[in-house]
Amino acid sequence: MAMYHSKYGIKTRKSSGGLRRIIFGVLLLLIIISLIIGYLLYQVVFKPNVWTPDEQDVVVYIPTGSDYEDVKRILYEKGLIIHRNNFEWLAGEKKYPELIKPGRFTIKHGLSNDQLINLLRSGDQTPVHLTFNNIRDVYQLSGRVADQIEADSASIATLLNDSIYISMMGFNRKSIPALFIPNTYEFYWTTNAEGFVSRMLQEYRKFWNEDRKAKAAKLSMSELDISILASIIDKETNKDDEKARMAGVYVNRLKSGWRLQADPTLVFAAGDFSIRRVLDIHKTIESPYNTYKYPGLPPGPICIPSIASIDAVLNYEKHSYYFFCAKDDLSGYHAFARTNLEHELNAWKYRRALDRMNIKK
Repeated sequence: MAMYHSKYGIKTRKSSGGLRRIIFGVLLLLIIISLIIGYLLYQVVFKPNVWTPDEQDVVVYIPTGSDYEDVKRILYEKGLIIHRNNFEWLAGEKKYPELIKPGRFTIKHGLSNDQLINLLRSGDQTPVHLTFNNIRDVYQLSGRVADQIEADSASIATLLNDSIYISMMGFNRKSIPALFIPNTYEFYWTTNAEGFVSRMLQEYRKFWNEDRKAKAAKLSMSELDISILASIIDKETNKDDEKARMAGVYVNRLKSGWRLQADPTLVFAAGDFSIRRVLDIHKTIESPYNTYKYPGLPPGPICIPSIASIDAVLNYEKHSYYFFCAKDDLSGYHAFARTNLEHELNAWKYRRALDRMNIKK
């Protein structure tokens, strides 16, 4: 066996090989430890850690002003996080507690901690498809909208009753319902009252394009006038296929200088929306909305008019009808008449149908 001498001792090839084996063993151990640590980190960062019932998407709402504790409570109450310690460790590493963003987020089954934290930290909200229709007034509108976005109904209603604010948009408290065009709109859930109204003004201006404006001008009516008449038609019928004919009746009356004598305006003036049968006593109500007493259009819409009714007015049917009455078959459709005598016969048939059903008011 080869050997060599030195001043400090004797080393052999055997001892040199032993040192290499020790070094190799240490390196191997370090590699194994690194692999274990890497695997554990991989599990924490990339392994699925989100569970949803039946593997269906879950929507979570993080309100404006929420902190990290609020977010954890929201996630944990829904049972979405499998390993909470892993989630919280990575959230801290990614500085998420300092980067909380409010919003409406769609959480998918099987997301990793990394994917979930990136989603929440980015503020990448899932939009809300906000819908409203068949709305009586701004208070009902405020409630309907508040059910779909973060803004509360009180803040929306307060804004819509702020005479200075709405006057800057060209409306007053009586005319403001005309601002809103019933439809489905895409919003972020975090939209506040001002954001909602501002968007509605944009949609209003978009809706009243040059074509609609030209048709209104041909009728010698303003956009507000069209909306007011459309609101009356909305309350007269829910049958879209007869709205243009009904609009023609009212246009004929306006052109001839007749009073509109629209029963829904009496219901609005009375403030009793449970009325099913308009009586002569209702025609004596003192109100600018009483179209039996006062000529022309009332001062504002009696509901938020639908697109169908607005377009029915703009594209009214040209005919010689001046009267209409609900059909006695109670189908919801109306019988139209050219003369008062013909109308009185139709009205008598309808009253008799109501009497048979014992509808008194």
